Amino acid sequence: MDHKEAHLKSSAFISDIVIGMSDGLTVPFALAAGISAVIGSTNQMVLTAGVAEIVAGSIAMSLGGYLAGKTEQEHYENELKREYEEVENLPEKEMEEVREVFAEYGIDEAGQTLLANQLAKDKDKWVHFMMKFELGLEEPHAARARNSALTIGSSYFIGGLLPLTAYFFTNTPKEGLVLSAVITTLCLFTFGYFKSKMTGQPPIFGALKVTSIGLLAAAAAYFVAIGFDTFFH
Repeated sequence: MDHKEAHLKSSAFISDIVIGMSDGLTVPFALAAGISAVIGSTNQMVLTAGVAEIVAGSIAMSLGGYLAGKTEQEHYENELKREYEEVENLPEKEMEEVREVFAEYGIDEAGQTLLANQLAKDKDKWVHFMMKFELGLEEPHAARARNSALTIGSSYFIGGLLPLTAYFFTNTPKEGLVLSAVITTLCLFTFGYFKSKMTGQPPIFGALKVTSIGLLAAAAAYFVAIGFDTFFH
């Protein structure tokens, strides 16, 4: 009987989608809720502010994802250069560190020495072993920064548009907010469910957690807006 292991390999891609979509569903919805609390009879300002926020938020999130990806790549390259220098100039110290890594896996001293000596025959493999098992660093994909920026930005944009669609089909901000709350609740629950399922977490619990966070943010924005409007009037 064949045994197939199901492991999630595209964790960076999934992480970027989660970051972009969760913020996209939450922030514009909370903004629309806050504006709806104090705006009169037209949806124009809600839509204008909402679209402006989505565009600005997508750009900001994309830039953040790009900078994070570049920082990760630069950090890896700097550590890789340092590791090559240490292997070249301090080989005995690096050999001892290799033996320490194997010791953590319960290998005896003879085995540690044998494996360390074999590994040291190939400097590239030796360095990459130390990067992974001593420093815990995996080599980032060359296009990581670009892909992260595109994924986070587009996910935020799509997620942000969903709550705003309600205001295109209603006549007043209050009606729009009610429909937006229904749409956003369903989207948050669905998104939380599949996110949790893909990452191996309890899907119902994950869906409820994501939904409650989004609704709590919107409720906070709504009541803060009401409070400020009451105070200044």
